[in-house]
Amino acid sequence: MKKLEPIRFQAFIALLLTGLSLFPLSAKSQEKHTLSGTVKSSKTGETLIAATIRVTGTKQAAISNEYGFYSLTLATGKYTLDVSAVGFKPFKTTVDLQKNTLLNLSLEDNENQLETVTISAGTGKRSLENPQMGMERLSIAETKDIPVLLGEKDVIKTMQLLPGVKSAGEGSGGFFVRGGGADQNMILLDEAPVYNATHLLGFFSTFNSDAVKNATLYKTGMPAQYGGGLSSVLDVKMNDGNNQKFGVSGGVGVIAARLNVEGPIQKEKSSFLISARRTYADMFLKLSKDSSTKNAKLYFYDVNAKLNYILGDKDRLFLSGYFGKDVIAGDKLSGINWGNATSTLRWNHVFNSKLFSNTSIIFSNYNYTIQSNEEESSLSLFSQIRDWNFKEDLQWYANEKNTLSFGINSIYHTIKPGEVRATGNSGVISQSLQNRFSLENAAYVSNTWKASDVFSLTYGLRVSAFSILGKGDYYTLDQSGKVNSTTTYKSGEIVKTYVNLEPRLAASFQLNNSTSLKASYVRNAQNLHLISNSNASSPTDRWVASTNLIKPEISDQFSLGYYKNLAEGAYELTVETYYKNLQNQIDYRNGADVFTNEPIETQLLFGKGRAYGAEFLLKKKTGRLTGWIGYTLSKSERKIDGINNNNWYNARQDRTHDISIVAMYQLSSKWTLSANWVYSTGNAVTFPVGKYKLLGHSYFDFAERNADRMPSYHRLDLGATRLLKQTKKFSSELNFSLYNAYGRENAYRITFRDNPSDPNRTEAVRTTLFRFVPSVTYNFKF
Repeated sequence: MKKLEPIRFQAFIALLLTGLSLFPLSAKSQEKHTLSGTVKSSKTGETLIAATIRVTGTKQAAISNEYGFYSLTLATGKYTLDVSAVGFKPFKTTVDLQKNTLLNLSLEDNENQLETVTISAGTGKRSLENPQMGMERLSIAETKDIPVLLGEKDVIKTMQLLPGVKSAGEGSGGFFVRGGGADQNMILLDEAPVYNATHLLGFFSTFNSDAVKNATLYKTGMPAQYGGGLSSVLDVKMNDGNNQKFGVSGGVGVIAARLNVEGPIQKEKSSFLISARRTYADMFLKLSKDSSTKNAKLYFYDVNAKLNYILGDKDRLFLSGYFGKDVIAGDKLSGINWGNATSTLRWNHVFNSKLFSNTSIIFSNYNYTIQSNEEESSLSLFSQIRDWNFKEDLQWYANEKNTLSFGINSIYHTIKPGEVRATGNSGVISQSLQNRFSLENAAYVSNTWKASDVFSLTYGLRVSAFSILGKGDYYTLDQSGKVNSTTTYKSGEIVKTYVNLEPRLAASFQLNNSTSLKASYVRNAQNLHLISNSNASSPTDRWVASTNLIKPEISDQFSLGYYKNLAEGAYELTVETYYKNLQNQIDYRNGADVFTNEPIETQLLFGKGRAYGAEFLLKKKTGRLTGWIGYTLSKSERKIDGINNNNWYNARQDRTHDISIVAMYQLSSKWTLSANWVYSTGNAVTFPVGKYKLLGHSYFDFAERNADRMPSYHRLDLGATRLLKQTKKFSSELNFSLYNAYGRENAYRITFRDNPSDPNRTEAVRTTLFRFVPSVTYNFKF
């Protein structure tokens, strides 16, 4: 990458400060004061994300940040404020602003309101004004009635019903965003990276709905504080815990049970949260008469915990953690287990009414073990990725026109690609692939400038530096992919540093009170890569960091959007188009082996990619009937020397059409009905074009990669929720769902084999996972 010339850097700084310089201090501006504080729930004390504070009779407003903090600069005088948030009763309050004033706001839960679905939190007018595009925000309340597999409510499953977000496969927790791979999504839980966000081979996500407050997905225009993911950022925030009163909630379903306990440590000052979930499919296996099945293991569990302390008006301390594990194993035979562990220590500090700080120390660990046991020997494969992470984020509400964000981030990565442990007469020698160490640093700054009542601009820059560290061997390869030379580095020695400039630019222009246009450009760089030969992410896929040969992946995305509020805000229409240019994309050589003892670089090829498409979303936000219709038309391709004669070919996640229809109907105060229907073009796959026989065995011949298609996928899910009891102290409900209601035999996998009766003929074998999957779940809260 070319070095940034000094004159260009100076020009960028000048642009960054333009918004501030257009509004110099004057006698009039010195008469202004700042109103600031925190917005929270009066019932639980939870801070509220994206609450709107509007000044009645003006166009001035503030939005609470991800920690509930807001700041609003106004001239001296008396004002009426309209305060609102999704799922809470709006209210008005007055303030006489004669000096900088701290005003904490509490909202009451709107328990009597019929459930509404508002995917983009806040009011329609805010979404029209904000330059941010490609953002979807969900609270758990907005997912509770949507029918899903086996009744386990899931933020990721709900996100997959939105345009531009595609499921990785039947029942899978993985997802693709705007033509990117499953590993190109940066998934965060209370700021900690989660490297495998799935349970039971992808059928469930790691996010227990009882522990989650809010989830925000950025498909484009990611704010500058986010980095490391090429296609999207999914930022999941855990509940803080009720600091008003003790409470217990949970549920029992067909496959899993959940329990959530929260309450104050010191009322209104501190609180705790413990949330746990476990499946019990293995208990049903014990009913089998077959001894191997009876003693098999098939389960997952996860635990979320959080403590938070209000140290004063200006300080708040959080400590959160997550631990989850999956176990799949036969009776004294092979098996696999994998799990995530994360922890976050976070300190919020308000320096003054205009400057907010969040400081975090974060730990993340993901590992898996594959085990094979026999009577006289055993063999296991262990792999791990572990991070230590420091972040400092600041927000400066400079004036009523400008909000600046800036900060730093430093992550120390340790990757164990594979460690083989063998005992007995397995015939395998214990060995370890070399551990890889790296340091990822970043600094960023951005400004949101409200230039006028109809035009807003967000511009900024993230600078990332990825340093590959010793100790270890690093290689050069010849044209055939064989090792040409090896260089050995000592512990802590820098092998190579990649520096990338990642600019951000977004603008919004309001055509009228109900219509706006938006445009954005964002560059992202990614230095951790998942080496996978399947469409859906698997726990045994191999994470590798950038090396002297594996360069950082880079994405440049351009987006345009049209936004329209219809029928006084009852409906919302969103149309977004995008084009994404991809550099340093990774794919396998023909015949590659991910578990080879050779350097992984010998199995890979590198090239470029492109993805483009259009997304349409029509939402009904109010009334008894709510929901949305989403449609995506898209294309995702790669061009890598050595594959398909160096021509463009379909990426594995390429799908032309995706349709989702989601509806929820409040039949009465006791019953809520729901349904969703999805359709998608089949994934791109490689099928054999011929076969040959050698020594009595058939071998298939493959031609162009990803030139074929899986059959189209479609499915109808139905759901109903019956409120059993609701008082101030206790509530309970039954949730019924039917997954794949008309029994569509969707193909999970298609394999080829010789016809048993005529070996000269080849037959395709379709594997189907789910047909007519009913479930019932009992939920309670007291």
